[in-house]
Amino acid sequence: MEGIIINYRQGRETQNNKQMVIRVASINSKQDAEKLIGKLVIWKTSSGKILDGVVLATHGNKGAVRAKFDKGLPGQSVGTQVEIIS
Repeated sequence: MEGIIINYRQGRETQNNKQMVIRVASINSKQDAEKLIGKLVIWKTSSGKILDGVVLATHGNKGAVRAKFDKGLPGQSVGTQVEIIS
């Protein structure tokens, strides 16, 4: 299953570089997004390096999820695809 990184998890004055908001095209509701909690997320750099994370929780009511990565993702990752593995 593939998704797109929308943005960092952020507040009014803070930004969490280790948590990303991901939108999956085939999921449109919060109930469907809850099924993804605990699954592995993989992001590949242009040079082939692999950074992995885990889906933590849903984000909003339209089916987006939050994923936490061990190392923070760079700004170039926003708008790119990730792979969600069960």
